Order: sequence, then structure tokens, then C-alpha cells
Amino acid sequence: MQTLLIALMLPALAIPIVYGVGKKSAKIGAIILAILSLVSLSLILTLIPTVLNEGQYIESYYWIPTLGSAFTLFVDGISLSLAIVTLILVAACTIYSINYMDEKKSLPEYYALMSLLTIGLVGVFITSNLLLFYFCWELMLVPTYFIIGGWGYKDSFKTAFKFFIFTHAGAIFVLLGIGAIYMLTGTLDIFQAQAILATKDPAILIWVLISFVAGFAVKMAIVPLHMWLPDAHGEAPAPMSALLSGVIIGAGGYAVLRIALGTVYTAMMPTGNEFLLVLSFFGVLSAFYGSLLALAETDIKRIIAYSSISHMGYVLFALSLFPFTEGITGGVLHLVNHAASKGLLFLTAGAVMHQTGVRNIKEMGGLASKMPLTAIASAIAAFSIGGIPPFACFISEFHIFVGAVTSAGADPSYYLPTVLMLIATVFSLAYVLRYFWKVFLEAPKTQRDDIKDPHIYMIVAMIALAALVVILGIYPGIFIDLIHAVTSI
Repeated sequence: MQTLLIALMLPALAIPIVYGVGKKSAKIGAIILAILSLVSLSLILTLIPTVLNEGQYIESYYWIPTLGSAFTLFVDGISLSLAIVTLILVAACTIYSINYMDEKKSLPEYYALMSLLTIGLVGVFITSNLLLFYFCWELMLVPTYFIIGGWGYKDSFKTAFKFFIFTHAGAIFVLLGIGAIYMLTGTLDIFQAQAILATKDPAILIWVLISFVAGFAVKMAIVPLHMWLPDAHGEAPAPMSALLSGVIIGAGGYAVLRIALGTVYTAMMPTGNEFLLVLSFFGVLSAFYGSLLALAETDIKRIIAYSSISHMGYVLFALSLFPFTEGITGGVLHLVNHAASKGLLFLTAGAVMHQTGVRNIKEMGGLASKMPLTAIASAIAAFSIGGIPPFACFISEFHIFVGAVTSAGADPSYYLPTVLMLIATVFSLAYVLRYFWKVFLEAPKTQRDDIKDPHIYMIVAMIALAALVVILGIYPGIFIDLIHAVTSI
């Protein structure tokens, strides 16, 4: 059955439908997009038994014979996990947008762009063909640019252009890496390329590896390539921020694992772990930088943006533990948990801004009594981001540190970055507690009786993601089983 092809084509089919219907009713257009996203999700969920039993699922179609390139759609436990959380987040953000974007103009275009963005988001995770991967990688960029620019706040197109320049510059390094792999192997399939690259000179492969990591690190917003992210988050509408932080930057982490490490670095092993140790220190640097800036920031969305930089540092640190199973399990699980938790946190922040018209947390306070449902959802998201059990990010961080201790036992040079990363978790907890206290618990600066929880569609989206964050924290077993079912990174 052409399960993955249908799941990928549904968002493409949604574009004209959502646009056409949205001309008459933006609400119905949004509901159609959400339903089609859930249908794609249902199709992908049917592949779980196959992946658990066989390790992977592949569909291959005739495409470009002159390049020896097939249109290959592929999932294993890692890519399937990320595709699942992506489609859940897309559906939630679309439903949330019905109320959040209600007073905005050009909504048919907005939902059509969301449909286009969904193709890129899902496509990145479900292909083993580097050319198709790059197509989807760039496809994420175009609708994101227009959504930030068209529906942002103040300097929206200036910020969107900055986002475009940074991420497209990173994509050039990715394209150089893909071109190098094709020149060296004559194939664009990552699994075929891996076997052939093992016969090549490591002195050449190290430059291919650096090119890929540099390109993907821009998308992850790893320090010092992070400058675009706080501005983009600050300007983007809340649903776009949720997808940007939840999935788009996470796609960079997935690509580092799947392509940079899984395809190129694996072909070079054993060549020492100096490269991975460097990655670990960049992870630690990002974790500290993001946490400390989040502690100092007062803009509600920029606080969460700096938090995203910090948590991508966690992911990069986990990936530097390659190929230790616990570290990689923790890294992939953190991509899933961070997507759900940070997506929820941005939606709750958007609800606060939508209802109060305020961005500065120093001007907030006392909202827990006025917006109780938003406060509960925000608490779940914030405490998860802070690594507090029993919420989602705690269990993935636990796996990361188990993997780090295991790596340090095999290589003592990992003791220092592990200790530093443990210290960084303290700052993560500090900024989420400060955030929640300032927004919801501290005495209000002004008395307003008109503030209340947002309308039903925003509440439904937040409750759905809050339930997911709790479930992932209490019962992460299905995703851990999927990740462990991977036979070859």
C-alpha cells in the first residue's frame, strides 16, 4: 500500500481546497486542513506494527533515472516518531489558529501556506533520498518566510528576511554536502551511500561531515549560528512559533543524526571521537547561553525562543554521544518531547498575548485566577521544559544523562561536558519557574476584569497538547520501543 505517498500528498491536495473554501469561510478551511492532517497521521500510525517488527518501511517510485535516483519514502522508528509528533502539532496549531488568527486578513493564503509547510515538515522525516530531502528542507523555508512576514507583529518582513538569509545560507552547506556524496558514491540514497563512503578517504569525508553539520546547526540555532531565532520567534504568530520551535529546528537535529552522523561519520569510524567531543561542547555552550538569556529576557515569546536554543543544545549534546544507545534514544526522544512541550508553551504564550495585549512579563501577574485553563496548560509545558517529573522532557533528559555517564565511563573526556550539562539543567529550571511566577502567580501590576481564557478552539488545541505532554512523561514506552527498533542509524 502507498501509505507514505498518500500521507505526503494529502497536504498537497489540501492547498487548493483550503484556499478555495477559505475564501468563503476561513474557519471551514482550517478545519479541513486539520482533518487532512489527522488523516495523514492515521495513515502513518498504521505503520507502527511494521516498524516495530521489521525495523523499517520503504516505498520506492520511478523518478530520475539519469541520476540513479528513485523517489524513496522511508520510515524507521526515529523518523516515524518525529513524523507523528509533527502531524499532531500541525493539527493543533491549525485548530488554534481559528480563534487566534480570526481578526487577521488574508486567511485563505495563511492556511494554504500552512498546508505547503506541512509537506516540507513531514517530507524531511520520511525520505532516504537526499535530493527529495533537500527539496523538503527548502520547502520549509518558503511558507515560513511568508507567514512570518505576512502575519507577524512589527518588523515582520525584516525579521522574515533575516530568517531567510540565515537558513538559506545553511542550506547551501547542506547542498554542498549532498553534491559531495553524489560525486563520491554515485547515489543519492543515504543507506547506499553509507556503504560506499566507508571505502573513501576519511580526510575527504571530514569536510563533507563539517559541511553537513554546519548547515544543520544553522537550522537548529546552535550558538553561534542562532542569531535569527529570537527575532523570528518574537515576530511570528504563535502557531508559527510553535511549529518553528517544535518541529523546524528539531528537523536540524534529526538531520545531524540521520545524515551527518548516520551516513558520513559512520563511514569514517573508527577515527577517534574528537569531532563528537567538539559537538558536545557546542551543545553545552548553547544550553548555557539559551538558559541565561531566558533568565534575563522579559518578552514572553523571546524567553521561550532562548529556551529553544538551550534545548537544541541538549539535543546536540545527546547526539555527540553517538553511537551509544541510551544517548541517542534520549536525543531522539527529546526531539519528540521538546516538540510537544515547546509547541504547547508557545500556544499558551500566544493565548496570554491574545487576551491581554501585553508581551512584557513584568506587566503581567495574577493570570492564574483569570485564565485558569491557560495557566494549567502553561504549567504543564513549562514544568516539562524545566525537566520536572512526571512531564515529557524529564524522561528524555534522564536518558540523555544515562547515555552521557555511559560514554564518560568509556571515555573520561566526556566527564566535563556531562557535569557542565547537568549544571545547565539548573538554569533551565530557574527560567521556567521565573516565567510561570511572573505571568501567572505574582501579584498583578494592574487590575483588569476583562481578561479570561481564550475561545474554545484555542483551548481545545492547548488541552490536546497538554494531554500529550503528560502521556509522554508517564508512558513514553511506544516511542522508546520505536527508537530501539531502529536496526541501523
